[in-house]
Amino acid sequence: THSRWTRQDWQKVLFTDESRFCLTRGDETSDYSEVVSDSFPSAPAEPLPEFQLEPEDGFVVKNRPVQLRCRAAPATQIYFKCNGEWVNQNDHVTKESLDQITGLVVREVDISVSRTQVEELFGLEDYWCQCVAWSSAGTTKSSRAYVHIAYLRKAFEQEPLGREVRLEQEVLLQCRPPEGIPPAEVDWLKNEETIDPSQDSNFLMTIDHDLIIKQARLSDTANYTCVARNHVARRRSSTAALIVYVSGGWSSWTEWLECSARCGRGWQRRTRSCTNPAPLNGGAFCEGPPFQRVTCTTLCPVDGGWTEWAKWSVCGTECTHWTSRECQAPPPRNGGLHCSGSMMESKNCTDGLCTPLDPGIGVMVYAGLVGALLLSVVLVLCVGVLAYRRNCHHLQGDITDSSSALTAAFHPGNYKPPRQDNPHLLHPSAPPDLTATAGTFRDPLFSLRQGANDGHHKIPMTTSPLLDPLPSLKIKVYNSSTLSSLELPAELRGLKHVGGTMGRTVYHHGGHHTVVRDPGHSTSATLGSLGGRLGIPNTGVSLLVPPGTIPQGKFYEMYLIINKSEKTTLPSEGSQTVLSPVVSCGPSGMLLSRPVVLTLPHCAQLDTPTPDWTLTLKTQTHQGAWEEVLTVGEESLSSPCYLQLEESNCHVVMEQLGTYGLVGQSCPPQPACKRLQLALFAPRAPCLSLDYILRIYCTQDTPHALREVLELERSLGGVLMEDPKPLLFKDSYHNLRLSIHDIPHSHWRSKLLAKYQEIPFHHIWSGGQRLLHCTFSLERGSLAVSQLSCKICVRQVEGEGQIFQLHTDIQETLPPCSPIPSGGTCLPSSQVGPYAFRLPTTIRQKICASLDAPSARGCDWRLLAHSLDFDRYLNYFATKPSPTAVLLDLWEACHQGDADLVSLATALEEMGKSEVMVVMMTDGDC
Repeated sequence: THSRWTRQDWQKVLFTDESRFCLTRGDETSDYSEVVSDSFPSAPAEPLPEFQLEPEDGFVVKNRPVQLRCRAAPATQIYFKCNGEWVNQNDHVTKESLDQITGLVVREVDISVSRTQVEELFGLEDYWCQCVAWSSAGTTKSSRAYVHIAYLRKAFEQEPLGREVRLEQEVLLQCRPPEGIPPAEVDWLKNEETIDPSQDSNFLMTIDHDLIIKQARLSDTANYTCVARNHVARRRSSTAALIVYVSGGWSSWTEWLECSARCGRGWQRRTRSCTNPAPLNGGAFCEGPPFQRVTCTTLCPVDGGWTEWAKWSVCGTECTHWTSRECQAPPPRNGGLHCSGSMMESKNCTDGLCTPLDPGIGVMVYAGLVGALLLSVVLVLCVGVLAYRRNCHHLQGDITDSSSALTAAFHPGNYKPPRQDNPHLLHPSAPPDLTATAGTFRDPLFSLRQGANDGHHKIPMTTSPLLDPLPSLKIKVYNSSTLSSLELPAELRGLKHVGGTMGRTVYHHGGHHTVVRDPGHSTSATLGSLGGRLGIPNTGVSLLVPPGTIPQGKFYEMYLIINKSEKTTLPSEGSQTVLSPVVSCGPSGMLLSRPVVLTLPHCAQLDTPTPDWTLTLKTQTHQGAWEEVLTVGEESLSSPCYLQLEESNCHVVMEQLGTYGLVGQSCPPQPACKRLQLALFAPRAPCLSLDYILRIYCTQDTPHALREVLELERSLGGVLMEDPKPLLFKDSYHNLRLSIHDIPHSHWRSKLLAKYQEIPFHHIWSGGQRLLHCTFSLERGSLAVSQLSCKICVRQVEGEGQIFQLHTDIQETLPPCSPIPSGGTCLPSSQVGPYAFRLPTTIRQKICASLDAPSARGCDWRLLAHSLDFDRYLNYFATKPSPTAVLLDLWEACHQGDADLVSLATALEEMGKSEVMVVMMTDGDC
């Protein structure tokens, strides 16, 4: 019956509670209640239709229609309604079956939805269809199924880009697929193979379709492609090439090869390779030279030679006498051959006329000889004891305190060495007060005059040709009142005094930039041809001006200043760090006849077996720019100076005065470390409020840096709570972290909101920022609380650290605690004339005359440099008129504090310079 009806005939389907339905055609109504009643008896009652299969969403791909299907039981009829309208019965494909278990009628209906039907729909709502099933119990509707026209555009919204990354770096490859319905699914291809994150955990795909490589491996170097796909098409992005590179790293240095010369001066070489790791895929090659070459001196073998035969012995009872010789002219050294031949010879001493002695007479002769020998030994011992006691009576002090050749060559005639029992002598090794008989130095300017009638001022010396006495000297000291009447040379008159305020003195020299001197951070002295030494107390900064540096008859007021002005701040470039204070010495335009030695303290940690530092000396031009002077280990013949490194100081041998500073940077592959000092300060005065402040400073481990902090805290009323603690700060880009712990929270609380404070790495490593510190603000519960105990931890992240244990009573006045004295109470340590040097002029001249001339055996100034460990670059000394004199000047600078003559004496002894050793040690030791 339903098949004869057209779509226009169906207008409405109504269901009644009595399970009857009416079909309306135009204005006529047919009642089919009897038919329905006969087909579906009321007992037992049928349940409502239940859908076993509901229509699902579909997509029209190109022109292929979408099939929608639904199945329900029990169902007498099933029809589709699309977008609110019933689908024509002829468009339904119906299948009917019987459920074998329940006996209910199962009806299944299919329809097709074409592209045209979907495109003809107007409005905002998508095309949808719904299935309606009937039974005698009523109707049931399925869920809606939506039909869309599927598509996928060609252009990607974002395509992955190729890049180069270093090994173990995180990589992000981005991809935004083209617009499409349904939304495209994304896959990633690596060299045309699909990436499965479940198989390789190093890959991760985000919800936005990006690909993340957690740690780039060498195997991840490949071409990556983003693939988007849906029902319509499959799109490929452009290929992104990912290259994982490895920057090269140096291997360890090989052992030094043997010296190229078997005798005399040669070269030693060692190498390293850029294989730890080797550069790959365009990675940077190692920086720096692949080899190092240093000079070496091989001691030449010396064959032994016989001395002259000794005198013949007394004719013995056997009618023979003997003579001997020794292999000591010279003795065999350095693998040389021993003398060939016999050491002793004997012959008849009576020309054959030998008469044997009576045995009794022989015994008497031998007894007399033994008695005479014993008597001689007793006499020698007595004379030796008397001489020893006499010498010790006059020479009880150190070498510096004795009247030895090392000091007596320039002592005043009436100077007496201090005794051990002198209560005014602070320390047995302290230098004597050489000004006691020459007047008090009220001003650094002095004049040395020679006179023909000054014989009574000469100092009696030994007759040794090495200790020739100095010329007759008269030392006259001028005070400030006589300074204006002194006739000065033109060079000194060019140094004009322009003014001073609050203890600061300002000078102009020759039109150059202004030099500002602050008390405690500078010193000056007027020096002449005899030279001298300038030193700033408690800073480690000094300038040695050897004799002969200033021409005869000329005087200069020389100065030494630690700069604190921003104009003289040494900038650090890249990963460089400032390691020393910036020091100016002058006058800068002064012409020097020989090098001077500038000593600077530094904070580089140099005790590692491999070199971790690349150290560079820089100087400031008159225009204010900084220039490199030399890099340690890369010296050449054009290098204007020589730099000698020690554990905490560096000594610069130079011929041009100016402004200098030392910088450094890590030498791969090991990171370098610089030495820091941590100082904890608290208020010295009793605390009258609830707030209490602690300050921790982080400074470079140099005397000047700590002194600057102490001066600042002294002005702020702070006091040092503990001795400064050292800290090795590594070039690892990690910050310095400070935190406070174990505060008694019942009485105190910290105002710090975070758990810790940090000083950024580059603030510390650059070295250009002074007085870096962190403040911990505490608050006590009441004024009655007076005791405070806590811990303050300071450490570099993933590095070393220190802990301060604080126990204090804030109501008490804390005593001052300073590891160094106040800068205002220390007198300048500058010395002028011969008193500034350990070696007298005559001894220096004798050593220079003995070692300056080249020796075929290598026993010259080069061997002295090797013994004193000054042989890193010997070519610098070789270009000087007297290499030995420059080496002795450098030795003076290195040993200015300890007054150590042992190292020099040992070096001369090893070189076989016995004539110099006799003079140095005979009068120097008791």
